[in-house]
Amino acid sequence: MQQGLIQVYTGDGKGKTTAATGLAVRALGQGLRVLLVRFLKPAEPVSGEVALLQTLPGIDIITSGIGVIGRRPDRDEVIRSVAEAFAAARERIAGHYDLVIFDEINNALHRGYLPLATFLDFLERRPQGVELVLTGRNAPAELIARADLVTRMEKVRHPYEQGIAARRGIEF
Repeated sequence: MQQGLIQVYTGDGKGKTTAATGLAVRALGQGLRVLLVRFLKPAEPVSGEVALLQTLPGIDIITSGIGVIGRRPDRDEVIRSVAEAFAAARERIAGHYDLVIFDEINNALHRGYLPLATFLDFLERRPQGVELVLTGRNAPAELIARADLVTRMEKVRHPYEQGIAARRGIEF
């Protein structure tokens, strides 16, 4: 690509990661190289989309390994894990990928697990031809202002409100 854009998928509705991984599949189908960097999600159990993507050529996946959904891990442990995953991604991006997805980066920034200034500096210095997708609730205003595309997922109704737990193959 001549110029990579910045896409933000945010909001309290379901589907941000699903949209991003769908874009990864589309990119892979066109022969593009993809990096998926997962923050705030555990390495195990592997979600359905990651299980499938791991089998495909052309994609690399980095997982911070510290999940925060439904648990309260040590804040310093989460900060270290997020910083390590971000540093690994930053090292690998230049010249190697066409599409880079930072899954749940918005929440990592919102919660202060990664300094916003560090990520904004990365955005300014990223290789020109790399398309970036930034997912997660609470996208900082500074990211939204810099984005070329912003999609806000809105929750109207959710099965959790009816006591229906996350289902394998549907929510993970």
